[in-house]
Amino acid sequence: MTVQQQTPTLDVDKLMAFVFKAVDEVGATLNTALVVLGDKLGYYTTMASGPVTPAQLAEATATGEPYAREWLGAQAAGGYVEYDATTGRYTLPPEQRAALTDPNSPAYLPGFFQIALGTTHDIDDVLAAARSQAGLGWHEHHADVHDGCERFFRTMYNAHLVGEWLPAMDGVVDKLERGASVADVGCGHGASTIIMAQAFPSSTFTGFDYHPASIDTARQRAAEAGVGERVRFEVASATAFPGTGFDLVTTFDALHDMGDPVGAARHVHDAMASDGTWMVVEPMAGDTVSDNLNPVGRAYYGFSTLLCTPSSLAQDVGLALGTQAGPARIREVVAAGGFTRFASVAETPFNRVLEIRW
Repeated sequence: MTVQQQTPTLDVDKLMAFVFKAVDEVGATLNTALVVLGDKLGYYTTMASGPVTPAQLAEATATGEPYAREWLGAQAAGGYVEYDATTGRYTLPPEQRAALTDPNSPAYLPGFFQIALGTTHDIDDVLAAARSQAGLGWHEHHADVHDGCERFFRTMYNAHLVGEWLPAMDGVVDKLERGASVADVGCGHGASTIIMAQAFPSSTFTGFDYHPASIDTARQRAAEAGVGERVRFEVASATAFPGTGFDLVTTFDALHDMGDPVGAARHVHDAMASDGTWMVVEPMAGDTVSDNLNPVGRAYYGFSTLLCTPSSLAQDVGLALGTQAGPARIREVVAAGGFTRFASVAETPFNRVLEIRW
């Protein structure tokens, strides 16, 4: 007997709702580049001084008026700026001003857009890696990935690291105030290392990263911040960085990127003092897919597909935890590395802070 499959009835209203959702998505995709453009050309900072016409914005930034005109139209259509049809001027509201022009704001966002744009820049390389079941190293990505990562996560660290995250862990601040030895593993451009060094002048800090260009930038940042004498940066992997007896080891938004996070955990265990603490800051995630079906989870799954998972697959072991691994999976990893004490001690909409001990 032949079983005929019924063609599902198409709901035209649902179809058109999805089409317009897709149109909005394309606009949002293009807006990622437009925000980076506005940031790099100084459009947002210029608008922070008050309403402008396209001609005024172009003149103030020494850019072409047609670019300023069309950019302003796109920003107004997306709700990033407000348009006054009577005066022909565009205004950057105070909330957007805080998010787009103030590096000290806890909601500062240009780096988030920059890392997203840099990530999509390398789509052809990611396609090739997926087809060959290979990886794409962090060092192989566009510079906007590295610069945007520092700018975005530095905002989180400035807002929470010293005032909330470190105090959430047992006895860590007391050690840092007395004078502790700290290793920051996977330090990137050194933002987290430098923030801690500025807050705790009695302690010494060493940042490790496998990416030489990031270490060069971190050294420059430390010199500019005036902490170069107490902070060292060295090129080293998470499974082979030198030193022992560290009172505090930190890993910020990097464990899930590692090819061998279990090996890294084992090495941290051996490098840490027996009464020391490993502070692991990871992207906010729950333990199941259903837990992560929200706007932050969506963004992080996107980064995981295009950036973090390829990075892990490009390294030895290639465990590919994924950006949304969740605390239970991270606990399995660090337990396999020899740790027995694990607690989630703080969180923000973007990060979860884990306290790990022997």
